This record gives sequence, structure tokens and C-alpha cells, in this order.
Amino acid sequence: MNTDPIADYLTRIRNGIMAGHDAVVVPASKIKAGLCGILKQEGYIHSFKQVEHEGREYLIVNLKYVKDKENVIHGLRRVSRPGLRIYTGAQDITDVHGGLGIAILSTPKGLLTGKDAKKQNVGGEVLAHVW
Repeated sequence: MNTDPIADYLTRIRNGIMAGHDAVVVPASKIKAGLCGILKQEGYIHSFKQVEHEGREYLIVNLKYVKDKENVIHGLRRVSRPGLRIYTGAQDITDVHGGLGIAILSTPKGLLTGKDAKKQNVGGEVLAHVW
């Protein structure tokens, strides 16, 4: 049993990048698929797809590299965690690495980047920072 599936998801992506893999496989869930959608939209991953294997759903996340296997994602950090939830209002959403990264928030309007949450004037739980 995994107590923090989002941290596990981020760790699998981080480890895949460090090992130079083209893709990583993670157990599927709606929130992980939403995280993949945001990472793809923002250009941090190439693509993802959901597959079924032996009765279980998995996400295959195709990682994105630039020339010479230099990874696009330089860092991933879990912000809110099961033992310490971090919430923020729309006015208090901070820039990640001086605007070079993104904050991913779980809001009443679904998963949004920090920039989109500010535009829609909605706050929520800060799930992760990606740069």
C-alpha cells in the first residue's frame, strides 16, 4: 500500500529521467492522469497513455529530452503531503524558480497550474512544483 501516490508518481518520473529512460510506467489514477495532462500541456513530457495489463490500469509516460539526452525537467518537488497539507489563496500563489517553473494546484475547478489558477481567481492545495 502506498500512502502518498503523488510523491510516488513524481519519484518514478525523477528516477526515469536520472536513468535516461525514454518512458516510465506508473499505476493509473485520475489525479495522476491530470498531472500528466498538465506536464504535457506545459511541455515537460512528450506524451502519455493509459493501458490495461492483467486487470490493472497503468500510465506510460514518455519523457522529453532535448539534444544529447539533456532532460527538460530539472526538478520535481512535492509540496503538500499527507502529513502537512499546504493550501494557498489565488492572491498568494508564488512563482516557481522566478517564473521558470510551474506550481500544480488541486482546485475546485480541477487540477490547474499556478498561472491558470491566478487567472481564474481560485486557490487550492499546492501539490507540486516542477522546473
